[in-house]
Amino acid sequence: MALRIEDYGVLGDLQTAALVGRDGSIDWLCLPRFDSAACFAGLLGDDGHGMWRLAPTAGGMCTRRHYRGDSLILETEWETPEGTVRVIDFMPPRGEAADIIRIVEGVSGRVPMHMELRLRLDYGQVVPWVRREDGDLAAIAGPDALWLSTPAPLEGRDFTTFSDFSVAAGDRVPFVLTYAPSHGPRPHPVHAENALAETERFWARWMEDFHYDGHDARWDEAVRRSLVVLKGLTYAPTGGIVAAATTSLPEWIGGSRNWDYRYCWLRDATFTLQALLGTGFVAEAEAWREWLLRAVAGDPAKLQIMYGIDGTRRLPEFELDWLPGYEGSGPVRVGNLAADQFQLDVWGEVLDGLHLSRSAGLPATESAWRMQRALLDFLEGNWREADWSLWEVRGEPRHFVHSKVMAWAGVDRAVQAVERFGLDGPVDRWKRVRDEIHAEVCANGFDAERNTFTQFYGSQGLDAALLLIPEVGFLPFEDPRVVGTVDAVQRELCRDGFLLRYDTTSDGGVDGLPGEEGAFLACTFWLADALHGIGRTREAVELFERLLALRNDLGLLAEEYDPVSGRQLGNTPQAFSHVGLVNTARHLSGAHPADLVPRGRSAERGEQARA
Repeated sequence: MALRIEDYGVLGDLQTAALVGRDGSIDWLCLPRFDSAACFAGLLGDDGHGMWRLAPTAGGMCTRRHYRGDSLILETEWETPEGTVRVIDFMPPRGEAADIIRIVEGVSGRVPMHMELRLRLDYGQVVPWVRREDGDLAAIAGPDALWLSTPAPLEGRDFTTFSDFSVAAGDRVPFVLTYAPSHGPRPHPVHAENALAETERFWARWMEDFHYDGHDARWDEAVRRSLVVLKGLTYAPTGGIVAAATTSLPEWIGGSRNWDYRYCWLRDATFTLQALLGTGFVAEAEAWREWLLRAVAGDPAKLQIMYGIDGTRRLPEFELDWLPGYEGSGPVRVGNLAADQFQLDVWGEVLDGLHLSRSAGLPATESAWRMQRALLDFLEGNWREADWSLWEVRGEPRHFVHSKVMAWAGVDRAVQAVERFGLDGPVDRWKRVRDEIHAEVCANGFDAERNTFTQFYGSQGLDAALLLIPEVGFLPFEDPRVVGTVDAVQRELCRDGFLLRYDTTSDGGVDGLPGEEGAFLACTFWLADALHGIGRTREAVELFERLLALRNDLGLLAEEYDPVSGRQLGNTPQAFSHVGLVNTARHLSGAHPADLVPRGRSAERGEQARA
């Protein structure tokens, strides 16, 4: 049975990721890419669906673990009656092939060790053919081939490979698992110790770019770790950043809200660009922006909310019925049906993200502006349409307030492109459209009796995304309607201080799905930002500190949190959660997005006030 979600650490080589538990078991790994089929899928079933355990023979959870500096090199230690042993796990930056390396290091005494490797390709369904090759283990099935190289003794039985050995103080025993397509030659062997040194140098060099103005030393470690996680979720060949490394980890234990997050969402663009540009990682921001431009190129009417890591459009959703799901939370899904939904806010998110890039000085091209003009033409003609919202609800389409606000933001950024940057466009017409959207939202999406904006036109429910109304400049933070909305969202959507996306039972179950879900961590970071924006900074800091306390011992956050059980929920590690952490730390430290780039009318008024 899989461990708690917070019991896992993550390894990565900027093309895929593995989850390693406190018990020394790798229970999730997709090769060769984030979105490939898993060869270790025990996370969504049991050991029989694939895993790689390396730990003391006595078993049990580790005594302590940590990452080596600002890296994804994981060191796990066990103190046993026989002595202390350390396992160093890492994935070197991708060279000729994908490698996952585990080095067993004796610290004191002599510790008996046990290794168990159970390769199960295609999400635990396919048992490979295993043979000896030049003293190493070779496994092959269809398009996939893997090799295990180690000086430790190996024994095969019951379609599993075992190794039993002991390490004394100073001993170092490496295990190198290498993947390559089965039709090609075996990759050249990787020297474990050299790869470790190379990996450590890579991460040290990468973190040299880290900086942001006004940062608070209290949160420095948390911000750095979150940035390492974001880098680890980046698909280096294209610059795309996956939402998470996993699929189908449930938003509620035993529930069916289990989705595949190994893709790139367009709406994450602006938040991610803020985090990267605001902390010095301009090259990563530019790579993400270039992925965005390639992904959205084409017919604006065909814009999707998400794409594959290489820009793939087709992401058909299907279920893996041989996997029972994490703690019985089925179904297990691959692909994501929401890719076919019309979500109006995405056009605004893309235009906002590209505006942020332009304001930050990232190089732009005339063709990029022509593409944005095409997106604007579509937005002008379709902003009145109902949609499925940023939360990808599977009920009926509605006129969601956040979607309309982001349509406003997209048109507003076009106006700013002309007025601030001298680009060409029908600015007077765009201003009229912007004002029309603004007036309609204020008339139909605001409940004057309760002094709050609502989830959709005519709704009695609320939505955490309403907290972004001042963030995008639709209204200033000091507007009484904004203050009222922040109060209402905090009052009605908080569970033990942490924020739900929306009430899944309100308005007859707007999302069309059964069951509950946990508090959404990114939304709770938005709440901290909103509290800070309306002047309740002490409360914002207290909430931020509570959020930091939810990280596991390695500084990792999943998508959601259950305040009752005290457990993390949803796919992990979640990029949106870590982006929220970075941006909230910047806001509370005085490095607000307005200090990087004005995003709307409220920001412009703030500039005038400072002047």
